[in-house]
Amino acid sequence: MTKAQGSRLTPETVVATALRLLDERGLEAVTTRAVAEALGVRMNTVLWHIKNKARLLELMADAVVGEVVYDGLPEDGTERARELLRRYRRALLAHRDGAALVTGTYAADPGTLRFADAVLAALTARGDSAEAGAWTLFALIYFTLGLTQEEQAVSSADEPRLHGAVLAGEYPALQQALPHLTGNTFEERFTDGLNRLLG
Repeated sequence: MTKAQGSRLTPETVVATALRLLDERGLEAVTTRAVAEALGVRMNTVLWHIKNKARLLELMADAVVGEVVYDGLPEDGTERARELLRRYRRALLAHRDGAALVTGTYAADPGTLRFADAVLAALTARGDSAEAGAWTLFALIYFTLGLTQEEQAVSSADEPRLHGAVLAGEYPALQQALPHLTGNTFEERFTDGLNRLLG
């Protein structure tokens, strides 16, 4: 690597390369060494820009959330919050293991903070107090992350396995509800969950 090549490297370039690795190979494959190899530089050069792997993951997570688009949002606070969460989920789904990446970080960075601020503003616009809005924000984010992480991890064999296990055991409540626990989509579960949280 020449000095000129090293001087052109930026944190944004490192994060973009790490996101490409994420999409190609999954979250477990994202290491500072792998990013350095993809960039054709020494690992210390990457670390100079992003400090450590934990910070790299935070910056990646913030970049994913930063893909949320804010144009054309509804005026109504509840509907605005609902649409923001839909866009958040789409941003997570746009990257392999996107939800697992964001779940595993605590990114106090511009993309993440802008999204949280927009949702909280929508909730307070509909009449929630700052306290109620904050708690609803937590519930919405945790629900969306958990559901989307499961959606990205599930395999086609998981639902039949669950169905068989419930029927084979002594789970009367689950057996009664089984038609409602299987055979629906993650999109339907997401919409229902938003309706329950937002009213």
